[in-house]
Amino acid sequence: MWNKVRKARGRVADALRSETKSDGDKRPHNLFEAAAVYVTACAEDDQERADEAAGWVSPEALSFGVNELACRAVIALARERGESPGTVARELLGLPTA
Repeated sequence: MWNKVRKARGRVADALRSETKSDGDKRPHNLFEAAAVYVTACAEDDQERADEAAGWVSPEALSFGVNELACRAVIALARERGESPGTVARELLGLPTA
C-alpha cells in the first residue's frame, strides 16, 4: 500500500518539478510563470514563445498552471463585472447563457 503512495507522490513531484532557465539564470521557472508566459504568447499568437514556455515545465504542470490562471482570471473578471463566474466563462467562450 505505502509503495503505491510513494510512487504516486513521486509522479506528482516529477510533474511539478521545473527545469532550469536556458538563458544562464540558475533560478528554475515556476509553473505559474510558465503558464502566464504560455497563455500570453498564445493570446499574442507568438508560437515560438509559447513553445519555449511549454518546455520550461512538464506538460502536466503547465496544464495545472493554465487551469489555475483561467480560474483566477474568470473570478477576477466576474467580480469586476458583478456577474457570476459561470456567466463570464460562457460569455468568454461565446456560449449562450444557461
